Amino acid sequence: MSLSHDPAGQRTNPISMRAGKLILVGCVIATGCAPSEGTAPTLEETPPNIVYLYADDLGYGELGSYGQEIIQTPNLDRLAAEGMRFTAHYSGSAVCAPSRASLLTGKHSGHAFIRDNKELGGWGPDEPEGQWPLAASETTIAELLSVQGYATAAVGKWGLGGPDDHGHPNAQGFDLFYGYLCQRVAHNYYPTHLWRNREKDMLSGNEWFSAHQRVDSAPVDPVGWDAYRGETYAPDRMIDEALAFVRDNADRPFFLYFPSMVPHVSIQVPDESLTQYAGTLDDDPYLGERGYLPHPEPRAGYAAMITRMDRDMGRILDLLDELGLSDNTIVMFSSDNGPTFNGGTDSEFFNSASGMRGLKTELYEGGIKVPMLARWPGRIAAGSATDHVSAQWDVLPTMLDLIDATPAANSDGISFAPTLLDQGTQAQHEAMYWELGRQQAVREGDWKLYRRADRNGDIVTVELFDLATDPDEHDDRAQERPEIVARLQALATATRTPSELFPSPFDPAEPAG
Repeated sequence: MSLSHDPAGQRTNPISMRAGKLILVGCVIATGCAPSEGTAPTLEETPPNIVYLYADDLGYGELGSYGQEIIQTPNLDRLAAEGMRFTAHYSGSAVCAPSRASLLTGKHSGHAFIRDNKELGGWGPDEPEGQWPLAASETTIAELLSVQGYATAAVGKWGLGGPDDHGHPNAQGFDLFYGYLCQRVAHNYYPTHLWRNREKDMLSGNEWFSAHQRVDSAPVDPVGWDAYRGETYAPDRMIDEALAFVRDNADRPFFLYFPSMVPHVSIQVPDESLTQYAGTLDDDPYLGERGYLPHPEPRAGYAAMITRMDRDMGRILDLLDELGLSDNTIVMFSSDNGPTFNGGTDSEFFNSASGMRGLKTELYEGGIKVPMLARWPGRIAAGSATDHVSAQWDVLPTMLDLIDATPAANSDGISFAPTLLDQGTQAQHEAMYWELGRQQAVREGDWKLYRRADRNGDIVTVELFDLATDPDEHDDRAQERPEIVARLQALATATRTPSELFPSPFDPAEPAG
């Protein structure tokens, strides 16, 4: 399924819907499913709602269901217990904007329009907001679901365009947007405003202050830390908006995309949540020396942010129960990339990357392997787990598959609906590809190639890992298996296209003079 485009990249033709096909909800991808007494209504009668919950910089090991022992995440652990846990799921990239573009358009970063963070403005209060806009010619999950009759909302952090351009969520298929359009503004959890569609929603009691400050010593008086907060905590406004959208659309199919900005630093959380961890994690004050805002107890603050996010996502699950929608709602949860290294965070203390090499910004496993949970009561087996190798560019075709819509054109993704529903044969990726700035990675089976260039564009790192025996990427096999290196380098070249907007050292060399 796709949109056709005119030469200027504007949408010209609607997507045609598949008509006249009745398939049982539990047999979305199967053929020959015979109805039986007491069978659930057909998808055509009651299409499932879809809720996609998205954390920001949450590591693979930062949920209880993935082994976290300090940070409490009871609601997402409940989601895992009631659904399926993925153990080999990857983000679209190792930083924010390209991961979101990959998720929403179903393209890996060798084909995606947005391949890195690219700013439209600076850091002051009067700077233009937003990152480089997603092209008008791109087709998003929201557009594809809209033509299937879904109400669509994005509530949280966007990062794919500013208030007046074609990357705005309202121009990319979302009926409602509420939250941060700009990733830079989202560094502060007490902004002066959020956006409701294309209008500013001013937040009571919040005055502008920089989200990047440093002090020479910790304030002696606890009141001194109040300089780094305001009156209205942005995540509280966003969860209220998300719940209102669900209530307002309870009688029709809806798609809620909830990209939280948690736990992306700055470390800021209301005292009522900080109390749960305060004084328990041997914290020294963070003074801002690694960017973002100072905090009196950075470990406690970071843990409290995740637990509060978990509480908010639990409120969505509870509302689905309250409205009787849970059984007909597909809920997925993941993160846009691995855990970070700055702003007072302590990924080593929390074992945030579960011992894997790398963090955010790196295409090693720790930067791109992320948690993934999926629940659909009665269709996805409760308490199940899968080692199926998948990525966020698979989510778009999976959603379409689950609602029996025509597959999208030009997607790099492969539906993992057969894995979710334990029906049919699950197709596998021949290879999976990532690029980010001067880095490149490709995975074929258990082999993973990692390459990095220096500032001159010269390839200075070529590493090969066998993830079956070395999942943490500590044993470079490139020297002993040059034939595999050569094959994966050729595969990486074949699976990507150059981008004028995001030039790469892996682009073909220009012919000499």
